[in-house]
Amino acid sequence: MRLIIQRVNRAEVSVSGKVSGKIGKGLFVLFGVGESDFEADAKVLAEKVSKLRIMSDDNDKMNLSVSDTNSSILVVSQFTLYADTKDGNRPSFIKAKNPQEARTLYELFLELLEQKGIDVQKGVFGEYMKISLELDGPVTILLDSSDYK
Repeated sequence: MRLIIQRVNRAEVSVSGKVSGKIGKGLFVLFGVGESDFEADAKVLAEKVSKLRIMSDDNDKMNLSVSDTNSSILVVSQFTLYADTKDGNRPSFIKAKNPQEARTLYELFLELLEQKGIDVQKGVFGEYMKISLELDGPVTILLDSSDYK
């Protein structure tokens, strides 16, 4: 599983002009599932994201988690995180998990974050989405579950 996490002042995702998820200060997360990812990957990354200390404290130091600051997380599915461009200029996505299984893991990840008491907003899985956000910092972190196996 691959996540791109960005600290934001605000973020919003909409589908066909209708807002599906919107947050103020918090984390915007692009969520990609690879062919070798399973429930354990979702669990380890949900735990990591909930405790990741990239929110600012009173001294503007990255020292707090979203749980510490009661911030929100907006999660958007993003199969293109598994783009393979080694052979040519057109990306291949064969390393991404099939959509049915990826959706199950996406929903599990959301549920795991919610179980930790985090306000979780989301995009619409498999739909074309418009995303608007204001980065804070900027702070951008890449997590890959293969680093925790």
